[in-house]
Amino acid sequence: MKRLLKYIVAVAVAFAGLTATCHAQFKEEAFQQTYNEEGTYNPKDTADRLFSFKEYIGGLSHKNTIKPGVMFAGAVVLPGTAQIYNKDYWKLPIVYGGIGALAGTGGYYLHQYNRQKKAYDTWQANKIRYEEAFGSTYPTGAPALNPQYKTTGTWLLAGAGLIYWGSLLDGAICYESTRNPDPGKATLYSLLLPGLGQIYNGELYKVPIYWGGLMISTHMLMNNNKNYKRFKRIHNEASSKDPSYTAQITEETAKWYRDVYRRYRDYSIVATALLYVLQVMDANVFAYMHDFEVTDDISMKVEPAVIPPNDAYAINTTPSGAANSFGLRVGITF
Repeated sequence: MKRLLKYIVAVAVAFAGLTATCHAQFKEEAFQQTYNEEGTYNPKDTADRLFSFKEYIGGLSHKNTIKPGVMFAGAVVLPGTAQIYNKDYWKLPIVYGGIGALAGTGGYYLHQYNRQKKAYDTWQANKIRYEEAFGSTYPTGAPALNPQYKTTGTWLLAGAGLIYWGSLLDGAICYESTRNPDPGKATLYSLLLPGLGQIYNGELYKVPIYWGGLMISTHMLMNNNKNYKRFKRIHNEASSKDPSYTAQITEETAKWYRDVYRRYRDYSIVATALLYVLQVMDANVFAYMHDFEVTDDISMKVEPAVIPPNDAYAINTTPSGAANSFGLRVGITF
């Protein structure tokens, strides 16, 4: 865990340095522009006020408009509020009814399984103590333990989570914006489903790149974590000095492989997180730059020019009253 925290801190420092470097490569005026529509600029509408509760309540009562990020943040805490803002009231019974029914039923099944598991563990402990004390078979049979309860409860909770995720995605899709593409919507799309922001921006060729990278890093994460757990178990068995352990892998060898796969697992976590964040940033930036004027016109313009004398930096100054010079001015457009 300490090693993973070091990786996260290193990535944060790298991003901070990259931000400072990028800032230095652009004119200061580029960071003083406003992208709000004319007549709608509000001095309070700055990055230091990411969420306003008053603004959010006003948006839900349809007294003012709110940004997609504000709507999303509120819907994360209070599911269904995005549908209220978008005036899709008919969807509220589906959201609340689906989440409530699936989460409640799933919780009930998991509660029943935990009760059975607790009773079974207690019986198992009593059975061991009884047989060790009396040397005979424990007279009481094992209580019921139905693993299907755990499986059913887990799937029901997963269904509730899917409806919750769908309500957030639906809120982002149904958000009406005057900009196309809207950077806020593109960001939310990529947050909720990697690659969807690129599809929204019309950059379909990026989807296989990001999905391929995420699939590879996720596969490596699962494989490294599996091997880490395997060699951790082998190391624990080898270091316990249990005479029943007859494997050829020594304690030192198992420890070395355990540490190696744990390190690779941490690298895979960082790589997966970086790819996920990168595709979110990509969707946001290219949605902002969608209307940026880019031309393939590369031309050169030559015209006559009058050059007045300029002695500010000359070593040998010209005599007073020197005449203008004539020449050619060359301009290159790219």
